[in-house]
Amino acid sequence: MEDKTPSRARKGKRPAPDKMASPQDANPVTGGTRPLQTVSAPRSNYPARQMLRKLVQGESPPTAPMSLVDRLAGSPYANPTIQVGGVDANARKTLDFALNLAESMFRYGAGALEVETSIIAVTASLGLRNVEVDITNQSVVINYAPRDRTPITVMRVVRSWTNNYAGLSLVHQLVTEIIDGDMGRGEAANRLSEITTRPKPYAKWMVTAAVGIFGAVIVAIIGGGMTASAVAFGSTILVSLMTRQLGKWRVPEFFTTAAGSAIVTFIALVCWWANMPISPGLVIAGGILLLLPSGRLVSAVQDAINGYPVTAAGRLLSAFLTFGAVVAGISVGLVAGVLLGLPRLDVTTDSSPVYNFWLVTLLVLVAGSMIALIEQSKVSLLLPTGLVAVLGYFVFTLAMTVGIGSRLAPAIAAVVIGFAARIVALRLQSPQLVVAVPAVLYLLPGLLIFRAMYVFTIESTGSLNGPLGIFNALTVILAIAGGVVLGDNLANPITRGLGANERRRGRRR
Repeated sequence: MEDKTPSRARKGKRPAPDKMASPQDANPVTGGTRPLQTVSAPRSNYPARQMLRKLVQGESPPTAPMSLVDRLAGSPYANPTIQVGGVDANARKTLDFALNLAESMFRYGAGALEVETSIIAVTASLGLRNVEVDITNQSVVINYAPRDRTPITVMRVVRSWTNNYAGLSLVHQLVTEIIDGDMGRGEAANRLSEITTRPKPYAKWMVTAAVGIFGAVIVAIIGGGMTASAVAFGSTILVSLMTRQLGKWRVPEFFTTAAGSAIVTFIALVCWWANMPISPGLVIAGGILLLLPSGRLVSAVQDAINGYPVTAAGRLLSAFLTFGAVVAGISVGLVAGVLLGLPRLDVTTDSSPVYNFWLVTLLVLVAGSMIALIEQSKVSLLLPTGLVAVLGYFVFTLAMTVGIGSRLAPAIAAVVIGFAARIVALRLQSPQLVVAVPAVLYLLPGLLIFRAMYVFTIESTGSLNGPLGIFNALTVILAIAGGVVLGDNLANPITRGLGANERRRGRRR
């Protein structure tokens, strides 16, 4: 008979209704069931889930502040050597040194980003980790707030500027040596004092001669003959001497610039009235290029793009005032000529090149080198700056040949100049601005400015064409400045190996 009494063993073997073994769990050898296991998702989906999580979820909290040293990424001072022996006991001396460094860089024409990265790199290298920097137009504020200690805030206002690109290059080298760990604060302070008190590399008579040579060369580049170049040589030298004297008398820059452009305009008109074989527009265009605030515009555009709106606004306002002074001076010179009975000009005719392409290329080389000398660049940068200008001239000529137009071609050439200037400048231990500004100056539309002002001031039918021409000239100038900044940023990835720490690592290998 069959035993119908359920045994305890059989009850133990009987699975619960919700845990019944499936046919797949049967053991083909013993006939029993396999132990139940937790079934996980297939491993093949794990990489997909990880990729989806990275796409959707951020790697860091959205409110986490960026490390201040991370601000150095992309600058020549990336990855500085940082002291690990604790906070400097003489923090105030370090902050004062950083302020003196920032003031020197601002006075020599550096941009806000370069000043900020220099301060961050120097203070970090000298042991101050809890530092915040705020740059607003002419002022620099540094706040040092270590944990559980009284914070220190220092400020410096920059009230004067000077042409000294050689000094800016020396400051750049000084910052490089500090972040390399090769120099302490005391030695660095002495070096900075030597830089700020060192005479400029070129005497005043050399700068005056370079001003005249540049004016003559620019006139030859844009289509003037030997006589026009000679007139431009004399008028630009006269303007240089006059502006220097007005500067000693503390005359504001606006009136000094306006007086210079008025003198250049009036001299050109008088020489043309005396039947000299010149084109007044070309002479005036060559004479006013040095008066245009090219370096200030490049720095202003750079500050605006890099996130310094207040500093950019201040510099742009100053540059526009200088531009307005140039325009006002041209207008005064034209009106004075009309009052003296000088005949009207025909500004609608375009000038054609007088010299062949290769001679003009040589003239561009001379023009770039002369501007570098006028800006007091160091001797080793004169020829490289001229060569960068020549490279830009080749690109400009090619752009004009393919029909891009006289509005966009200078901007394209400026991009190439900004790109090459960063590479050349970092190899020669200088900031990009030192090479880019002198190399790009000959692209500025001085002739377009003169024609627009003549139509606006003299021609009775030019009430709309004059302001439109001024707007076009200003647009070209801003495009050139933006092109220089764009070229600088495009060269950033390939110049990371030229930074201070990369050179130091190379030496250690």
